[in-house]
Amino acid sequence: MGRDELCITVPSLFRCPISLDLMKSPVSLCTGVTYDRSSIQHWLDSGHDTCPATMQVLSSKDFVPNLTLHRLINLWASKAPTKSPALAPAVSEEKVRVWIEEIKSRKIEMCLDSIVEFVSCGEVSRRFLVSFDDFLEAIVGVLNTNCDQIRVLESVIRVLSSILLENGVREKLHKLVFISNSNCLPSFISVLRNGSLEYSIACVTVLESITMNNQSKQFVAGTQDVLPVLVQLLKTENDHQDLNEAVMSFLISVSITRSIKTRLAQLGLVGAVSNMLLSQNAAVSVVEKSLKVLSIICTCADGRSAISVDPICAGAIVERLMKVSKTATEDAVMVLWSMCCLFRDEKAQEKVARSNGVAKVLLVMQSEVGEGNVRMMCGDLIKVLRLGCKNGGGHGGMVSYETKTTHIMPC
Repeated sequence: MGRDELCITVPSLFRCPISLDLMKSPVSLCTGVTYDRSSIQHWLDSGHDTCPATMQVLSSKDFVPNLTLHRLINLWASKAPTKSPALAPAVSEEKVRVWIEEIKSRKIEMCLDSIVEFVSCGEVSRRFLVSFDDFLEAIVGVLNTNCDQIRVLESVIRVLSSILLENGVREKLHKLVFISNSNCLPSFISVLRNGSLEYSIACVTVLESITMNNQSKQFVAGTQDVLPVLVQLLKTENDHQDLNEAVMSFLISVSITRSIKTRLAQLGLVGAVSNMLLSQNAAVSVVEKSLKVLSIICTCADGRSAISVDPICAGAIVERLMKVSKTATEDAVMVLWSMCCLFRDEKAQEKVARSNGVAKVLLVMQSEVGEGNVRMMCGDLIKVLRLGCKNGGGHGGMVSYETKTTHIMPC
């Protein structure tokens, strides 16, 4: 069965970047990217605070109707063929039943290409497929069999990533992977280690989407090889922005306990993040999440130690002040304040001072970012750095300074 039998050609401009289907109610985010209303609402309701296409942190989750694009879509639709194969599944219920039986009998290679093609065709096809109660159980079962064929695992991950946003799928996958005594994580790790970058990204996205509560997050992060593999990907593929974005987003999501933060620090995450901050090619969303990660890591002792001894981290943070976004600058100030004021790290004070930190922090303080707690932290930083310069020439002179900004406490 060819792809032309399954779907009609729709101009790419009219397709939602999330569902890849023709938009019925196009709306635009503050980033300027347009999505179908139902798809972006589901994305935001799932707890995300980023633009799916750019992965930029949203300054506002409000969206506005894109009336011009809506009119263009309606004009195109009025001239399109009235009979559209995409309006009804071109695969019969009996055929899907055959697929499910082939998957269960470990003959998945016989039907895998057809399933991947079918779910890639559109929302109608995906909804039709997931309407079969035992389809998800069957496809997840492949991950639970210690399959060593990377192509098979990649295709399964592709299918799962394609149907994630369908109603109830995330919840069912969460139950199948984390509650039903399955052993799927080794298959995810295998794709991360041996799969192509495209499927590594999809793998991380699926993992983040189905770790829906603290218990599942701790379980994934506590699995022996998950965090080491992810940190290693950041170190070896640090120029691949989509991969960096996906991995950083996942690490932010699962960094909920001191032991997880400590583990990430010990694995060398700070060094990998510092290199991203220095990269001239780093996407805005990657820089934002890099600073968010550091703001999380610096709440544990090992994280602060890693930031302190890293030769470039403090300077890289200072360099990014006021150059990315309000959120990024707030996180950067938080890290610098924690290191220099709350914990009075001499090495950090010295590196910040050498990086023209006083001038940069003053700039933040005078901007619209410098409000509330951020303004107080900037004030603390300026006092500490200036005293350090007077007492030690900017080269590590420890100062005795009391701060009243105590809203951030170590864990």
